[in-house]
Amino acid sequence: MAQATEPEEQGGHERNKMKYVKQFLIILLISALGEGLYAILPLPIPASVYGVILMLAALISGILKLEQVKETADFLIEIMPVMFIPAGVGLLTAWGDLKPVWMPISVIIAVTTVFVMVVTGWVTQAVIRRNKKGENHG
Repeated sequence: MAQATEPEEQGGHERNKMKYVKQFLIILLISALGEGLYAILPLPIPASVYGVILMLAALISGILKLEQVKETADFLIEIMPVMFIPAGVGLLTAWGDLKPVWMPISVIIAVTTVFVMVVTGWVTQAVIRRNKKGENHG
């Protein structure tokens, strides 16, 4: 009996692998479209931002369903810290060049981080208030 279910289990694993490949290809396609927009449009906006905007538009419009990319997107978010290792190593190897300017850079990073956190908090509060007003009037 175990032999009869073995091919079914392998088929399930293969379908699962193909689901991840398909989801990754969808994300990759949207990223490539973002790269294309970056090459075409003369704006100082990174290609990755175009890609995120395209992904958001596709999800909001219903062209793309969350289920079509969710598992792979979750996986990519889980491994995101690993992606920062090369950048960290690059900073360590460039320490000689960074040493004279580390204090101003640290201050700029701290100030802009606090600024972004405050603005994000304000925007979030404004959206929540707006949604509550909409619920009370609707």
